[in-house]
Amino acid sequence: MGKSFKNGLQSGLQTTWTLGKVIFPITLVVSLLQYTPILDWIVQLISPLMGIFGLSGEAAIPLVIGNFLNLYAGIGAILSLDLSVKEVFILATMLSFSHNLLVESSVAAKVGLKLWIILLVRLGLAFSSAIIINLVWQGGSEMAQYGFVSQTAVVPNGWFEIIGLAVQKAALGVVQLALIVIPLMIVIQYMKDLGLLKVFTRWMAPVTRMLGMKENTSMTLVAGLTIGLAYGAGVMIQAVKEDGVSYKDLTLAFIFLVACHAVVEDTLIFIPLGILVWPLLAIRLSVAIILTITVAAIWRKLEAAPRRKEATYEN
Repeated sequence: MGKSFKNGLQSGLQTTWTLGKVIFPITLVVSLLQYTPILDWIVQLISPLMGIFGLSGEAAIPLVIGNFLNLYAGIGAILSLDLSVKEVFILATMLSFSHNLLVESSVAAKVGLKLWIILLVRLGLAFSSAIIINLVWQGGSEMAQYGFVSQTAVVPNGWFEIIGLAVQKAALGVVQLALIVIPLMIVIQYMKDLGLLKVFTRWMAPVTRMLGMKENTSMTLVAGLTIGLAYGAGVMIQAVKEDGVSYKDLTLAFIFLVACHAVVEDTLIFIPLGILVWPLLAIRLSVAIILTITVAAIWRKLEAAPRRKEATYEN
């Protein structure tokens, strides 16, 4: 048992160090960007495009903030605006697919996936879902009634305080990562040594097979679904090292998880907006399943094509 704890702790510390090197600098830079004209400039740039998604120009503010920072910041920005129910639901759907882009996409790249694939899937899902909802839903024109009042943020005085807050936020991000990843790695190590991981993998086998993946991706899927991309990446890194998860299965798992991850937290967080969160969860889950199965089917056809050509030449 002592060996299991030691190995799990070591894996947790190594993973925290690997991901912390990504999360700390990006969080630091993005936190500093908040207090520069850059985000305002990006908002002004994309405001004219908001009509495509059925949104007013000012809706660009939470969209930019949520993608550069996180869901909490994006929702805080929504609460400060007078928007219709339809606009709020569209923004919630877009942000559920695409948020905290810089950190989560960089973490995905650290796991071994191509950055452009993650960005294409996340932004593609956000844009396409907004366009479809805008075209299909004809109601929701009444003004949104928010469930809670947003808290007023403390405004730092001068660049010295700004830099101090940015460093503090980046450091807290790494500490939070460690508090989640290290215990998780220890638990997984115990599960491996006791043989429970194999039992769990068998339970998940029907789900992973349906999605076009092998059984050894089960822990990756569950980790991402429950604790999110950034923290779940620790389990993914270990899965690639120890469980022999293939690049194909890792890509499929990430495609599923970019559409639907941290399902409890990322669903409940939208309650203050006063919208129904169950349709939001249903959209995320159904899109994740359909997209992953579709990509897996296309991948199988592409893999089978060279084999068919070889068989033709041999005959």
